[in-house]
Amino acid sequence: MVAVSDSPEGAVALAAGVAEADQLDTDLIIVNLSLTEVDTSLVPATLNFKIVDRKGRDDRDPADAVLDEIRDHAVDRLVIGIKRRSPVGKAFLGSISQRLLLDSPVPVVAVKLGMRDA
Repeated sequence: MVAVSDSPEGAVALAAGVAEADQLDTDLIIVNLSLTEVDTSLVPATLNFKIVDRKGRDDRDPADAVLDEIRDHAVDRLVIGIKRRSPVGKAFLGSISQRLLLDSPVPVVAVKLGMRDA
């Protein structure tokens, strides 16, 4: 499973999720955390995937949406994109990535956005 937001981190997560699913020869569940369509143009035609869309801003907290989908499907791991945050940002602002890292019942692959990806 990969959690995809409408951000550079989401694009990196999708690429890593596709690579993981391809390497493990398994299907991919894409949880779309944005309100726009996920660009699946880089997903190989040989990879089976399913997109789970949120129905709008009032459709669950993004982290809860991902955790709910993990519980509803046979998921081996979760792939997420992360970015560097300051200690103050971590203390005062909630983080979907942080909640997923701490609360996921399956291993999490956290893919850091590199300087060349920014």
